[in-house]
Amino acid sequence: MKNTILLTVLSVFLLAGCSDFLDIRPEGTVPSTGMDYTKSENIFLPISAAYAKMRTGNTHAFSYIGAFEITSDNADKGSTPEDNPTMKQLDEFTYGPTNTVINDLWTGYFDMVSGANHAISQMSLFEVALQNEDLKTFTRQCAGEAKTIRAYANFNLTRLFGRVPLIETILTAEELAAKTQATKSQLYDFIEKDLLEAIAVLPESYSKDWAGRINKYTAMALKAKVHLYQNEWDSVASLTDRIMASGKYDLLPNFRTVFSLDGENSIESLFEIQSSTLGKSSGDGTYLEYGFVQGPRGNTPANMQGWGFCTPSANLINFFTSRGETVRAATTFLYRGTKTPEGDSIKMACSNPVYNGKVYTPSQYNLWSFNGYGFDQNVRIIRYSDVLLMFAESKINGASFPTSSGFTALTAINKVRERVKLLPLNTVTLQNVWDERRAELALEEDRFFDLVRTGQAATLLTSKGYIPTKNNVFPIPSAQSQLNTNLEQNPNYN
Repeated sequence: MKNTILLTVLSVFLLAGCSDFLDIRPEGTVPSTGMDYTKSENIFLPISAAYAKMRTGNTHAFSYIGAFEITSDNADKGSTPEDNPTMKQLDEFTYGPTNTVINDLWTGYFDMVSGANHAISQMSLFEVALQNEDLKTFTRQCAGEAKTIRAYANFNLTRLFGRVPLIETILTAEELAAKTQATKSQLYDFIEKDLLEAIAVLPESYSKDWAGRINKYTAMALKAKVHLYQNEWDSVASLTDRIMASGKYDLLPNFRTVFSLDGENSIESLFEIQSSTLGKSSGDGTYLEYGFVQGPRGNTPANMQGWGFCTPSANLINFFTSRGETVRAATTFLYRGTKTPEGDSIKMACSNPVYNGKVYTPSQYNLWSFNGYGFDQNVRIIRYSDVLLMFAESKINGASFPTSSGFTALTAINKVRERVKLLPLNTVTLQNVWDERRAELALEEDRFFDLVRTGQAATLLTSKGYIPTKNNVFPIPSAQSQLNTNLEQNPNYN
């Protein structure tokens, strides 16, 4: 269900200031002058600004699909051969510190940290000023949302760059320019602390009017994923089991519905980045161009085309074929020369033979004045199927934490398979789980870092140019090294 109320709030209070990190400006430059901390209607405004920081091109559109998916064996650059050489560098692992897509990710996620830091600081001011205990509780819940956003931004920064500065509060420009990099261990400890504190104060759910807001189970699922990347299997099992035992989440019966507009913020969703035109053709830009940059290039009419990046690879298509995938394939792959069940034609004139079908948006919704393809597509960050598969992986890896959901590794993976009409497994191996993750989460920006964390990248990505001693993390952008000379470059990028 599309959340128009949350998006309307997000559109009215955006963080001001430059998006560059360490560009000689104070962090979180939202003017606090005039804010009345005694008025309850003002409490959510800084939180809405932090949410809005997730809906930018640098965090969840062009750069995001480049680093998180095009680098994997799931996808090719797409578009046309000559279009965007910087993205081609990611596809072929020829990028270096001057790659602008990588710099955009750095600035985008640190801008998210900045927005969250500002919101957290504002919540403490509201809590002091307000007299009503229920409102004080609400400020703490809102701070939990901001801490989850900060944790998510730091998690992505850690996965992308390995060692980055740890920005815990609002800093001056001079303080920012003097920051050194934290270790991965320090970063993960801070991320886990943020999420633990968020879980303690966040509500379990919201009303339908606020669907899509971060809740207790969002923070749990993200924390489980953070532990997954550190091979902390008991923690993964404990957190995913709590989500499964809650009874609040389930798989939608129809896989295609998951990626439809009606399937947004559904019972399967634990974390989505909200995007919408609010049913309008112009006005406030509350949309994200995540779907648009992957839309069919050269298609007609105009509202049924995009830039055509992140196209499914032959490797991924062959993988689906070898498994007998039909249900997931029908949704994941959008072929030119075909017509969708909703009646839209993907013309033979399109530049690429196949596109990401998970961001397909029927033409009846693409009403924005200058195109609008995919503007109403939320970005699915964590779905319930991911929770089931994380649980299965933890149990196979020896997690012994007592669980109460009634699931085993085998029943968890078979629940995912049953939805897409695959035969149940009789036994389950680690490779079964990894393969199921690939099929279920294809083109959802999980594959590259799944390959890195599981050690498969060295084998499966070598043909693309991946070097294990280098490309498991991205280079520290040279633009940031110039702003902060304390930043140390990652190995083999000098």
